[in-house]
This record gives sequence, C-alpha cells and structure tokens, in this order.
Amino acid sequence: MSQAIKIGVIGAGSAQFSAGFTNDLCRTEGLAGSHVTMMDIDAERVATMQKLAARYADELGVDTTFEATTDRQAALQDADFVLNLAYVKGHYHERAVRELTAKHGYYYGGVNLGSWYQLQLMLDVARDMERTCPDAWLIQSGNPVFEGCTLMTRETGIKVCGLCHGHYGYRDIAKTIGIDPDRVTWQAPGLNHNIWLTHFIYEGADGDHPVDAYPLIDAWIENEAEEYWRTHRATGTHDVQMSRGAVHQYKMYGLFPIGDTVRKGGWWYHTDIDTKKYWFGEPWGGPDTELARPNFVNILEQARATITNLIDDPQVSLVELAEKMLGEKKMTGEQIVPIMDALVNNHEGLFQVNVPNRGALEGIPDDVVVEVPAIIDQTGLHPLHVGSLPPKVMLEHILPEWLDMERQMEAFKSGDRSILLWSVLDSHQTRSYDQAVAVLEDLMAMEGHEVFAAHLKFPSNW
Repeated sequence: MSQAIKIGVIGAGSAQFSAGFTNDLCRTEGLAGSHVTMMDIDAERVATMQKLAARYADELGVDTTFEATTDRQAALQDADFVLNLAYVKGHYHERAVRELTAKHGYYYGGVNLGSWYQLQLMLDVARDMERTCPDAWLIQSGNPVFEGCTLMTRETGIKVCGLCHGHYGYRDIAKTIGIDPDRVTWQAPGLNHNIWLTHFIYEGADGDHPVDAYPLIDAWIENEAEEYWRTHRATGTHDVQMSRGAVHQYKMYGLFPIGDTVRKGGWWYHTDIDTKKYWFGEPWGGPDTELARPNFVNILEQARATITNLIDDPQVSLVELAEKMLGEKKMTGEQIVPIMDALVNNHEGLFQVNVPNRGALEGIPDDVVVEVPAIIDQTGLHPLHVGSLPPKVMLEHILPEWLDMERQMEAFKSGDRSILLWSVLDSHQTRSYDQAVAVLEDLMAMEGHEVFAAHLKFPSNW
C-alpha cells in the first residue's frame, strides 16, 4: 500500500541532489504517485532537472510526477514536505569574498561573517510555510544546518529536521581499517559539522560476538597509518576522514571526529597550503583550499553538463546508468526519502538528524539544535538520549561553537555590526585592529552585500 504526497523542493536546480533524490523517490513503493514541485530562481536549471526527473520516472514506469517553477509559493502550496537545499550567493561569490580578504592578509577562510543571506532565506521559507502549509515537515539540507535550524525552530512553529551526510564518515573508517561498514553499529552525536564517534561496534562475521572496534582503529594507526598518509591520494576533495589531521584530533580528544568535523579542527591545521596538505593529504589539502574548491565547483558544473547531454540522448537509459553507479541496492543511501517514508507510512527507522536538543545531548540548552540519532515513525522524530561528550570535546569544540552560533543569531536579529567586527578581531589571522576594520569595511562595500550591509549598522554611539 502506498500514500502519495506533495513535496516542494527549494533550490532544485542542484544536479547532484535532484538526480539522487529522484532515484530514491521513484524507487520507494510507499510513496508511489507522489508529486514534486521543483523550484529554483534559475529557470533553465530547474527545467533541466524536471526533465531529468520526468524521464527517469517514465523509464522506471512509475507514476511519480514532477513540475518546475520559479515561484516559491507554488512549491509550498499544499506541500506535505518541503526540502530546502538552496545556496543563495553561490560558489563564485564565495570565492570573491576570499579574494577580497586575501588582499588584507587573510588566508583561505580567515574571516567569518556568518551566513546572513542563507539564514534570511531559511527564515523566509519557514515563515511562508506557516502561512501556506503549516502542517508540513521542513527538511533542511542546505548549510548552515546548525545555525539555520536553530533559528527556524526558535522563530517559527514549523516542524524542522536538519540533515547532513557527513556522518557517513564512519563507513570510511571501517573500509580503511578493513571491516565491513554494513556490520558496524555506531553513534556520533554533537552539533552539525561537529560530531564525535562515541560508539563503534563491529559485529564481525555471522554469529561473531560484537566487539569494540576502536582497538582496530588504534592498530591501524600504529601499523599502517604512516604508509597510508605517504601513499594515499584523495579520491575527492572531501576525502579526509582518515587523514593525519583526523587522527591527530582523535589523539587530542579520545574520540574520532566524523565527516565535516575533520576539516575544521583548530586554526593550526589551516595556516597555509603546505600545512593543510600535511594534515589533510594530497593533492588538495582537504576541501577548503584554493586548490580544492575550484575543482569541486568544476565537478558540479561537469555533472550538470553531463545530465543535460544525457537527457537529450534518447539512446541512453538513465535507469541503467543509475543502477550501474548505485549497485545492487539501487538507492543512494541518503536519508531524505526514507525519513519521508517513515513519517508517512510508519516504516520505522533509525536516522541521524538535527533537531532541538530537548535533553538528548547533556550540557546544551534545549532550544539549541543538536545532531543525534533518532527513531522516526508515523508519530514523529524521537531523538535518543546520548548522554554527554568528554569535557575536552565540550570545552574546546561544542560549547565554543554554540556560543559562536549565539553571536551570529544576535547579529542577525539585532543588526549590530560591531558583533561582526568582534568576530574578525577574534580571528587567529588578525594582526591589528586597523586590519580588522579595513577588511570589514571592504566586505560590507563589496558587490552582492548591499542588503547585508544595509541591515548591519554600528551602534549609535559608535
């Protein structure tokens, strides 16, 4: 038995996301007959993705339907679920910001002004949902998930579930140390992009008694890590889960950092490209470098071009291509569609989600969104109580990030530009007060920041 639903996708011009989401939705029998309104401000991109989705559904012989629009209200109208993955300014604006800060002596990412445009869009979408589809679930996968989901759950009554795929880093650990990731039980709570492997249990072969797999990590570090770091070349810009930097953080904190947690660490991992390569490997030094980011963006553009060409080639089977890439499971492994299926059809499952704390992670206020495991069924999301993280992890990672989020929230709501100045002054790359003032002034004056700059003002007595 299936139940058709209405799904609105904000930012559906994303080639990689839309292709994977389409596959999973079309192959989920419990959601057969569903309708997806794909929305993006780029009419050409969203039309391409709609054409891909419609052809894919047709090849599979399913009655899932797709339409394209540039009207957000149309995507929200009568929706049961809304997916927001939109990226307001895009990668090229992001690069322009880095180039401007470099002129003031800052290396890649040395100045953090928060994500004002992203936060404003997220809040606008949630408020639109309150008027248009108040009972719908909002699944937020566009960054910043931590700050955005906290903002939306504080300021609106919408049901919000933040998702990220960084937690799949546990699988990279398992594969590298030579165990089957499908036979691993794990837990990695924290904040989004700040999660730590508290449980890592290996079931072994059929009938074997489950064992703590952390000693297997320790043995790999002792016997194989140096050779791995000497010879391994990253297969993608985000291939850093078993890097020297990840292991160093494990040694510092006693728990392994997972996914995007690895790429953050401390400022000492990120002072220059040679340092980044030492900690995060060749050839890019991790995902956040002047070498990696252009390559990452180029891959996205190539994927979009490839999809466009495939759609116009009637000789190519999109289904066969997908099945070749995905293997025998024929699903991407992403959580979005299975979560919908769990909520709609009571197909209970355990998922990694970002939701208001409500006591799940000790030491964090209830209204702060945390990333924790949760049981999901037709009655909703039920986060598991994961206890506490070690004091060092809390004091040096979790609590500082919570406070940084609160500063961003205060700047966003109050429009106090002096909070941004404090953030720039607090950067380990800032060498003088005048340097901080100059870079902030130039950032406020750059093209694309007009609304941002108008909102943020110094106090009247400045």
